Amino acid sequence: MPAYHCNMPHPGSTVGNMAMLPIRTKYRGPAPLMAGDGIDVIDEALQYFKANVFFRTYEVKGECDRTLIYVTLYITECLKKLAKCKDKNMGTNEMYSLALSKFPVPGDPSFPLNAVYARPKSDAELDLMQQYLQQLRQETGLRVCERVFSTADGKPSKWWLCFTKKKFMDKSLLAPSA
Repeated sequence: MPAYHCNMPHPGSTVGNMAMLPIRTKYRGPAPLMAGDGIDVIDEALQYFKANVFFRTYEVKGECDRTLIYVTLYITECLKKLAKCKDKNMGTNEMYSLALSKFPVPGDPSFPLNAVYARPKSDAELDLMQQYLQQLRQETGLRVCERVFSTADGKPSKWWLCFTKKKFMDKSLLAPSA
């Protein structure tokens, strides 16, 4: 069975070689805002996460897939942090801290997928990429937290936390000590 790919239409705008897809968010940033209640790339990544996380290889079919890959890898980091949280309030605080913490971008030596992502061509493009990735991280963390703590007793869902040890494409966005 092949991996799930991004089904979002390419909006035409890119940063590096990653599509700047519209998202539904309350966080400020350069991402185009999605009108209506449709599925955005974060919803798609969450929907396909449990299936895609088992793949060690992933054929990139375009710029939209690069955005989906980044969000999928970030979901894994979120789950690692949420596994240590007792309730939704604590989880929300952890997700906020994780989203705003310093993170590598394509082109940095510590970025795990430099072979797949293009380095920003200018300082302005680097700044735009950092802002876009931070906006994606903030919204993704919020949505992952909502799903993990959607149980009746308010405790974390074992059906999400069982994926904390899985590594999509055998990669991790953060250093092993993080």
